[in-house]
Parts: sequence; C-alpha cells; structure tokens
Amino acid sequence: MEKAEKDNTVKQRMQDILLCVSWREIANTYFDRPASWLYNKLNAIDDNGGFTEKEKELLRGALFDLSERIRRAAETI
Repeated sequence: MEKAEKDNTVKQRMQDILLCVSWREIANTYFDRPASWLYNKLNAIDDNGGFTEKEKELLRGALFDLSERIRRAAETI
C-alpha cells in the first residue's frame, strides 16, 4: 500500500468526527501550523507524502486531549 493510500485511511478512520472538529484549532494548537497544512496532510496532497509516524502520534494525542476536554465539560453539565 502506498503512503498516500495509508494516509488517506487516517482521514477515513476519522470520518465520524471530520465535521465536528475544528481542524484549524488542532493545526494551530498542537502542530503550530496553519490549517491548510493539516488539510493537505488529511487529503494526502502534501509534498512530504502525507503524515509521518511522529505526526500521526501527535494527531492521536491531540484527539485524546480534545476528547478528555469534552468529557470534562460534559461532566459539569
């Protein structure tokens, strides 16, 4: 499987939350990059060939952090 195909599965695996998450905030807060950089990574149209393993780990951590923040907010309701 080519790298672009593998990275496309990153987007496919997040299909359920794609419209609910502010990818701009994820890009700015966790990667210190513009939103366009992350959109290019998600769509595997980046010159670097998609996500590196380190970037995938950082994205995973960002999503875990966001889920924990949402859970804490829900508990206060």
